[in-house]
Amino acid sequence: MVAAACVVAAVGSITGMVSALDDDRGTDEARPQATRSPSLRPKPAVPSAPEPSPPPASPSSAAPSPSRTSSKPSPTPTATKTKETVAASARLYRYPDSQVLDWVADNPTDPRNEVIKSRIADHPAAVWFADYTPSDITARVSAVTSGGSGQGRVPVVVPYAIPDRDCGGASQGGAPDLDAYDAWIDRFAAGLGSEEVIVILEPDSIAQSDCLSSAERIDRFASLARAGRVLKEANPKARVYYDAGHSEWNAPDKQAALLGKAGAASAGSSDGVFSNVSNFNPTNAEVTYTRQVLDALDAPAGLGAVIDTSRNGNGAPADGEWCDPAGRKLGRPPTLSTGEARIDAYLWVKLPGESDGCKGAAGAFSPGYAYDLAR
Repeated sequence: MVAAACVVAAVGSITGMVSALDDDRGTDEARPQATRSPSLRPKPAVPSAPEPSPPPASPSSAAPSPSRTSSKPSPTPTATKTKETVAASARLYRYPDSQVLDWVADNPTDPRNEVIKSRIADHPAAVWFADYTPSDITARVSAVTSGGSGQGRVPVVVPYAIPDRDCGGASQGGAPDLDAYDAWIDRFAAGLGSEEVIVILEPDSIAQSDCLSSAERIDRFASLARAGRVLKEANPKARVYYDAGHSEWNAPDKQAALLGKAGAASAGSSDGVFSNVSNFNPTNAEVTYTRQVLDALDAPAGLGAVIDTSRNGNGAPADGEWCDPAGRKLGRPPTLSTGEARIDAYLWVKLPGESDGCKGAAGAFSPGYAYDLAR
């Protein structure tokens, strides 16, 4: 579980980052504002070796790639394989409203512009819904999912409004109680549409639940199980993934036991698990870990895992720093074609360049931080 000191430090910053609807843009139904990706406080990870450097960029690549190859030796990619990977990446939807896109548009002469544009802004990333706004949540989710379906691409959405989501209730923006949360999820689900969509359901809600009483945990897990069922009933093509923490948090069997209680082993509510959100652990460690979790979960064969690779290109920092640590790099680009059994996707769930609260205000885009990650 996240250290208490980190939770205390997070109180002020999380409060400020989950209310992006209150900015000065005003209302714009064609482009409703989604909330920024919160700065989750990851459990300090043990130092890990960086992943190997990427091979030279393929001529077919539209932009320099920040990807990192697997730690396992693999054959040199053929032209056919490269085309398949590009096509798989292109299937993910890039929502046209984000802080990084705004910065790129507003700063065309900045010398960092091309690197940030080509290596971050041009890649698809998750869209977070981190504020409790029942009145417009359906329309806001629908704006993302309809945009994706209109392009034949797959959006990634993150509902993040579970009560006590910081394991203490200090952060603002979540639902006031589980009854309200259940109603919010109903409205969220109503915006999912009928085409493919990936749902990253409530980061930290399972791995970080130790501060709750036994009865509170039972109630939370019941709401999460219900949420998965509601989301999949609303859109049978929705793929719903549950919180597995990351490889340096709970042991696989412990995390699997929690996941099972939250409905993650049921095909009626779950498509599998996600890991490494807002963290830095290398991809190969998360691949191994999520497979172990799925094995311990005794899940149906069709369940898989997705891994956040947004900032894990150099692995975790040696000192365990979690707040915008120096020396981190972008991980593998988002793709639905991982080449790894039971690993459904590598995704950018945490938006690269959005600060944890040290390089800038928590949740705000920091061009300096983005440039350091991308170059």
